[in-house]
Amino acid sequence: MLRRYLSPAIFLSLALPLCSQASHYQPRIDLEQGRFLKALADSDARLQVSDEDALAWASKSQALSALARFIEADAAAQKAISLNPTLADALLARSMASAGRALQQRNLGSLGKASQAMSDLKDAVKRDPNYALAWMTLGLAYQQLPGLLGGSTKKALDCAEQLKRIQPARGDMLQAQVLSMAGAWGSAEPIFLKALAASPSDPGIVTAYLEELGSKTTRVRLGEEAQKQKLATEAVRLLPLHQKSARAVEAISQALLEAGKSEDAWEVAQESLHGVDAPSIVKLQLGKVSARTGLFLEEGLKYLEQAASEPLEGGTGGYASVHWRRGQVLRSLGRIEEARAAAQKALEYDSRHNGARELLNDLASRAAGK
Repeated sequence: MLRRYLSPAIFLSLALPLCSQASHYQPRIDLEQGRFLKALADSDARLQVSDEDALAWASKSQALSALARFIEADAAAQKAISLNPTLADALLARSMASAGRALQQRNLGSLGKASQAMSDLKDAVKRDPNYALAWMTLGLAYQQLPGLLGGSTKKALDCAEQLKRIQPARGDMLQAQVLSMAGAWGSAEPIFLKALAASPSDPGIVTAYLEELGSKTTRVRLGEEAQKQKLATEAVRLLPLHQKSARAVEAISQALLEAGKSEDAWEVAQESLHGVDAPSIVKLQLGKVSARTGLFLEEGLKYLEQAASEPLEGGTGGYASVHWRRGQVLRSLGRIEEARAAAQKALEYDSRHNGARELLNDLASRAAGK
């Protein structure tokens, strides 16, 4: 939870009575699949008809959290709770907003928000035991939080078992994620492969698998060179099935980058850009490759400028990440004042963004050293 993510039917539904819409409005599908901009647009369309729609407020809140707009997300979640205090979607929404604000604040006050988030998560799955996204979020929270805040690998694995009842492949994915985070890559890997075989077109499983394969915990288990070789091999193997999914392309490009295949990481993202479902995600990834490697700087800057001026899909770190990467690329190009302005812009979106702060400090050190 603390780690780390527009249909024509809208216009048809607006012509129907609100009671008829309720049976067709299923925002959980878009939210589970990472279509946060669509979920936000759909919820706003419903709220234009009636601002007493608790499910629409909850969906809006969850989408806003994914877009890193946590203050707005919290307000929407509170509205949903006020309309329906027992709605599982609203409880999950408040949990996500609380966790996001805790992550941004990074102070003692954030502990209370984390505790509230856990309480809401547990209440959400109690209210709706078949709520897949809530079980997923609760499981990751149990694994990533320290024991003093309720963290527990055993409880995280219990959540995975519950998720298997509803979505078997994603339940296996959660189990493998938890085991990997706990340092048991040898046990996690075959479960990841089982999940991939059961649902080969699910970009969420591909992303989770490659992220854990590339993690520091797995590097300790495999060794750096073996990890890089495995990342490169798996990225190439998985690409043919996922060239239309921006999140999968991002994960595959990132795996190649971590494997030391910088030019391949760029090529995969660039060649997939115009065919993916969410181009903003891939544009940010292209900028990231440029920022980290110093390659394709002018092109990388172009993609980042585009991402900064377009609707940015959720689960990407938000516009703060875009402007931070812009600043890094501008620094590499020697455009120091513009780099400083980009870092400051990132801090306008997230005042505690570590990368942007480090960039500003580096630019100040360079200026002082002249």
